[in-house]
Amino acid sequence: MASDPSSGHTNFYRFVRRWLANPLGHHQHHHLRRSTSTGISSSTYPRIIPRCPSSSSSAQDRDRLRDKTMILDVEGGILMSSSTFPYFMLVAMEAGGFLRSFIMLCVHLVLWCLAPLLPEEVKLKVMVMVCFFGLKEKKVARVARAALPKHFLKGVGMEGLEAVRGVKSVVGVSRVIPRVMVKPFLEDYLGVDVVVGREVKMVRGFYVGLLENMSDGRLELADLEGEEMIGFGSSSGYSGHDHHHLFSWCKKEKRKWSPLPRDQYPKPLFFHDGRLAFRPTFQATLAMLTWLPFSLPLTIFRTLIFVSLPYPVSVAIGSVFGVRTRVINSPVGQAKADHPRNPKGHLYVCNHRTLLDPVYIAAMLNKKVSAVTYSVSRLSEWISPIPTIRLTRDRDEDRRRMEEALRRGDLVVCPEGTTCREPYLLRFSPLSLELVDEVYLVALVNWSDMFYGNSTGRSKCLDSFYYFMNPRPAYDVEFMEKVPTRMVVDGKTCESKHVANMVQGEIGRVLGFECTKFTRENKYLALAGNRGVVDANQ
Repeated sequence: MASDPSSGHTNFYRFVRRWLANPLGHHQHHHLRRSTSTGISSSTYPRIIPRCPSSSSSAQDRDRLRDKTMILDVEGGILMSSSTFPYFMLVAMEAGGFLRSFIMLCVHLVLWCLAPLLPEEVKLKVMVMVCFFGLKEKKVARVARAALPKHFLKGVGMEGLEAVRGVKSVVGVSRVIPRVMVKPFLEDYLGVDVVVGREVKMVRGFYVGLLENMSDGRLELADLEGEEMIGFGSSSGYSGHDHHHLFSWCKKEKRKWSPLPRDQYPKPLFFHDGRLAFRPTFQATLAMLTWLPFSLPLTIFRTLIFVSLPYPVSVAIGSVFGVRTRVINSPVGQAKADHPRNPKGHLYVCNHRTLLDPVYIAAMLNKKVSAVTYSVSRLSEWISPIPTIRLTRDRDEDRRRMEEALRRGDLVVCPEGTTCREPYLLRFSPLSLELVDEVYLVALVNWSDMFYGNSTGRSKCLDSFYYFMNPRPAYDVEFMEKVPTRMVVDGKTCESKHVANMVQGEIGRVLGFECTKFTRENKYLALAGNRGVVDANQ
């Protein structure tokens, strides 16, 4: 019997809700009662099979699952840890700031002390209230899209993902984490067809922190008629119902799960945002907030020594105060010997990790160099210890400005045009390579154990400060062989874009990074919803 689409949505949603509350023993009663109310016969209504797929399943078992629909318990069926505190803390920190994260840490401690006296539902509602109250919908959505997927992927179990990959379609049911937090990750990275979860109430674009009921499904009930559905999960975490018998089947199996390696991610993690570089468990968050009062004066001191002192002195003092710098193939002597024979200054081309890339290159060369910038803030330009040349995105004007800078001295260019945190290189722009006959390649790697020193948000002007807020920030600067930019192959001069690809490949080879065709625009559209033009007056 054909059904109206909106009726199918509602029926499927009600089915999932009732199944979650009555997974086994009570299912047949609702099954028969609903056959008259929905017009669907009991013989064709979806049948739930409790099952715990594992990596040891036979090929025949995996083949039988390929035409099944799985109802996936997100917290118990895909995430290794039963603790959801890190994900709430990420939203509190990234969307609300340090004060909210401190309040949430204190509230969580109180709830932990009162755990025997409070129901799980009460503790969850309190955490949601502290996490969401007063936050803008756009801020939370941006954190869910740009910051949370990286941390969810770190928490995915390899065996759980294999189970999800082996079925025709998946209905993700989030019983604890609000739907707004988990939906982008499930849809974009796991390919989940339907995400069912609890919503947080909003008023005029602001969250008030109250949990609502489960959200509506997005599949037609007619599409599932006559199918067997597999329930996959674990009751090791909060369930909201004391009789989630179906989700307890995988509890023992889950203890043997292993973390998901990067090369097995269902979708490569090219871009992510947010300041936190660690998983914010209770202990790690407590350590961060304890470190914070000490990091502020230390950050100011580190910044001042790099801005005001000669490079050899600033690097030496910086190492005493936790800033580690390592140079490979130092070219100091060679650069001084070659420079008088060059009509222009040297052009140094490097991959882009943070705004401090040109500063570290200048420090390792022990001389002043200029650097081109792409839409950085006035504050970043003002505190820079080296001259900066602001590009306009007009090819002819940008070419003229870089040529003028090369006539005055050495120039550092990051052809990617934006930073990339992961082991990937974005597409290299060929413009700078057209200005000289040879370029000096520099491969950069940096480490941040607490805060990322780059972002796409409005606090971008504070990128260098966040980098120096890390307890032990580190940079590796590796100088490579110079490369000619005027190459002839089969009697034809290579185009500049092919030279740019070759330069990208050489740096990627040294670093072990994968080369991509992504651009600055791709990154900002994915993370910030804009094309990457930052207000220069920030």
